Amino acid sequence: MSRRHASKYKIDRRLGVNLWGRPKSPFNRRESRPGQHGQRRRKLSDFGTQLAAKQKLKGYYGNIGEKQFRKLYQEAGARRGDTGENLIELLERRLDAAVYRARFVPTVFAARQFINHGHVRVNGRRVNVGSYRLRDGDVIEVRQKSREIPMVLEALQSPERDTPEYISVDYKKMQATFVRGPKLADVPYPTQMEPNLVIEFYSR
Repeated sequence: MSRRHASKYKIDRRLGVNLWGRPKSPFNRRESRPGQHGQRRRKLSDFGTQLAAKQKLKGYYGNIGEKQFRKLYQEAGARRGDTGENLIELLERRLDAAVYRARFVPTVFAARQFINHGHVRVNGRRVNVGSYRLRDGDVIEVRQKSREIPMVLEALQSPERDTPEYISVDYKKMQATFVRGPKLADVPYPTQMEPNLVIEFYSR
């Protein structure tokens, strides 16, 4: 599990983007990178561009560990079709990503913690692993006792994000259905993601 909860906005400044599109991001106030020499901008090499694309995609999903992320890349490459599109679909099938997309929590970091603490059921069964992979038609439900948690109420009222079409949500029942695996164009990233560069990075 990532330990980046408290310093998640440092990722924004280091990568030079408002990764999650949140108004609290320090990148909205200061676009330079952190540190004494943050104002300096230099042209990235091809390797640097590919690495930045990988770090951005990893960071967006809660700063997934390198070992786990590489396994996803390898699985995406073993599947039929475009490897970049396959990688995005695998990432979006993670339970923590779906809980975040359904707007049950404000951040993907909160989604992982929310799941780890046993607040989420999948098809009626409690699941406490954020990387759990969803199948088409799986129903995600927030436990009855967890629906009044202030963080959940705050997330439901937030206008920051829209729910994508590949996830259907019933807020009265606090249930979400994972309808289908998305393509890159279906995913509402607040900043441009370039999975093709990620594939190039690992293909070196």
